[in-house]
Amino acid sequence: MAPRSDRDDQNDAASSPPLTDEKPTTAKRQQLTTSTETDQQTLTSPSSPPSSSIPRMPPVNSLHAPPVPTLPFELIIEILRWIPVKFIMQLRCVCKSWKSLISDPEFAKKHLRESPTVTNLVLSFVAKRSREFSLQACPLPSVFDDVTVNATQLRYPLETRRRFDLIVASCDGVICFATDQSYALLWNPSIGKFKKLPSLENQRREGSYTIYGFGYDRFTDSYKVVAIFCYECDSGGAFYETQVKVLTLGTDAWRRIQEFPPGVPFDESGKFVSGTINWLASTNSSSLWVIVSLDLGKETYQELLQPDYGGVAVVTLTLGVLRDCLCILSHCDTFSDVWLMKEYGNKDSWNKLFSVPYMGNPDFFPYTKALWISNDDKVLLEFQSKLVVYDSRNGTFKFPEIQNVNGWMIPEVYVESLISPCS
Repeated sequence: MAPRSDRDDQNDAASSPPLTDEKPTTAKRQQLTTSTETDQQTLTSPSSPPSSSIPRMPPVNSLHAPPVPTLPFELIIEILRWIPVKFIMQLRCVCKSWKSLISDPEFAKKHLRESPTVTNLVLSFVAKRSREFSLQACPLPSVFDDVTVNATQLRYPLETRRRFDLIVASCDGVICFATDQSYALLWNPSIGKFKKLPSLENQRREGSYTIYGFGYDRFTDSYKVVAIFCYECDSGGAFYETQVKVLTLGTDAWRRIQEFPPGVPFDESGKFVSGTINWLASTNSSSLWVIVSLDLGKETYQELLQPDYGGVAVVTLTLGVLRDCLCILSHCDTFSDVWLMKEYGNKDSWNKLFSVPYMGNPDFFPYTKALWISNDDKVLLEFQSKLVVYDSRNGTFKFPEIQNVNGWMIPEVYVESLISPCS
């Protein structure tokens, strides 16, 4: 539409009737009255249907409005189980029945089994300036795809100053932290619920330490935390003994189980695979490494046989979990081999995926943790408290930069879930 001009305004003024203060005369009033009556007769003339026969829409707030259709509750459950955790948590305020459903442990298990999996990477570190313990999380795919990764700060449930709690493991969305030798914490950051476990009540001794493991026992349908208290049994520190305790989620008491097999586990958290927790250990009589497995259902131990390294001089080992299988990083002089146990407990199922060359000083064994492997064989590793993605198909490295992470970090992978550590 073209803009109006002064001439247009003048034309409008010329065509409009002049304004006057003159009051209508009696004749004019009669003319107006007659015209109004004629219009009313026209509206109600026989040729037009009576106004009562014209259907009218009821007002929105009418008591006679049709009821809103309701869905069967079983169908609502089927719909909600497909919604990601981040959004389903916002639906708790819809009504009491929805809040009760979302908080139900059985629905949480169903949602975990059947909903699309959302996998994140959590990074724990102590900020350089504030010296506060901090946690950042980011979507795992972005670590593989992006050079700069945006992370979201998580609200840790405990006081963050003057502490550095170690991430033990994650299982079904619940993350286990070791707060010190005597205490552990279970926390689901997706729903904001946590549980501080009771004290182990172990008597501290010189050279003692506690390592933990966390996993799910499918036979009893329960989550268990395992604590191994290691202490010197001679003044030279050459021999150690252990005390092993287990806490089943839903109880508030630790109970003693059979001691760790002869030897001592390294100061590393156990790796949960197929209903077992696995540690790398050394025997008191030799410097050889062994893999000790604890069955969470039977609460018994066994030693797992290692792969045939093919005559390669292995300097040290690192345990991990990739594709829900037990993983070994066998560190040699100039590279690390990535091994996968495709069938748990079967020695013949060990398979070497590829070798990862070292970067920088070959005398330093940098890959301290294998975190994830993609479908196209890109592996995410921890390297000197940093992340590195190695593309095994073309032999290239990528170093994703995580925003707002400015300290020595510990990474861990977890999935979003509704599983409560308080149940």
